[in-house]
Amino acid sequence: MSNEDAVKISCVIPCYDSSKTIAPVVDEIAAAFKACDTPYQHEIVLVNDGSPDGGATIAELHTLAERDQNIVIVDLARNFGQHAAIMAGLRQVSGDIVVCLDDDGQTPADEMFKLIDQVKGGYDIAYASYPHRQFNWFRNLGSRFNTWCNHKFMGIPKDLQITSYFACKRYVVDNALEYTNPYPFIGGLLFQSVQTYINIPVKHRAREVGSSGYTLRKLISLWSNGFTAFSVLPLRAATVIGFAVALIGFISSIAIVIQKICVPDINDGWSSMMAVLLVIGGLIMLMLGLMGEYVGRIYISLNHIPQYVVRQTVDHRNEQAFSDKGTNARESGRARSVGSAISSKSDQFADDVTSSKSGQSSEAASSSKRDQAQ
Repeated sequence: MSNEDAVKISCVIPCYDSSKTIAPVVDEIAAAFKACDTPYQHEIVLVNDGSPDGGATIAELHTLAERDQNIVIVDLARNFGQHAAIMAGLRQVSGDIVVCLDDDGQTPADEMFKLIDQVKGGYDIAYASYPHRQFNWFRNLGSRFNTWCNHKFMGIPKDLQITSYFACKRYVVDNALEYTNPYPFIGGLLFQSVQTYINIPVKHRAREVGSSGYTLRKLISLWSNGFTAFSVLPLRAATVIGFAVALIGFISSIAIVIQKICVPDINDGWSSMMAVLLVIGGLIMLMLGLMGEYVGRIYISLNHIPQYVVRQTVDHRNEQAFSDKGTNARESGRARSVGSAISSKSDQFADDVTSSKSGQSSEAASSSKRDQAQ
């Protein structure tokens, strides 16, 4: 198989404060492709998600791109979040299979072909699963809760573990990119267009440098974004809870009236009344806040707030293609020149042979005439 006919793999890596970790990840990807028995074309899309390190991350990305023309850099204007950064990277891919992995080295790039082979074998998407997560107890608890929410609110199978390390077919990415509103949730966007999926166990490495960029506030925001972006189940749950509270209140009111009729001298309790009011008031505010979240997202979408803003894109892939085409054109030109020269020499040789034969024929005719004259 020629290199032009080889399957092309696009690797997308969102980068946040990763000036000390991204180079080993890129080197590991390059080494993995070099060591692979199957010939692949590949490209690496690095997205700087507004790293707060004084430009160290974007400078490192430029250094990597200078030494490898297969690397594309997307520099976002500010921090838009991991999922928005992934969407920005997905819009730059040109491969047949897309692989997404992390910038901290915890997702082993040398095991990506386990996922790629499953996609080539027919699965629409292959997620890495981690038998032993190298997170703290809080992150592990949050991951389990997020898996439960994905199952309940978005209909994702309970046995499927959605992670940030996955490989999928190109059509899955193209379908996800049709979503242009803010607050993208990659897990839901990708899963809504797949029919076949699989989890592949891979080793989850411990973080060697720095700490996770996810704070408690960001984790809660990500969780709320997931279950409000692809499901109206929370609104339906709010309706059910509101109906249940109203029913309890109605039954309690009947019980209080009956109690007052049966025992006229009973004193009404101020504390119990305040407790009921606080509970009902809290539920009302909770439901209003939930509905306000949906209305706010509608308002933001109608105002066309962008998913992200790109400050700069560095892409040398077309230059490389033009260079290859220029080289091919020069080689073709040299071949045509050599061919023309050979053709010219052949024609000259044929003319010489024809002239020689004509000369010989003329001499023979002249000799014949002299013999006849004698």
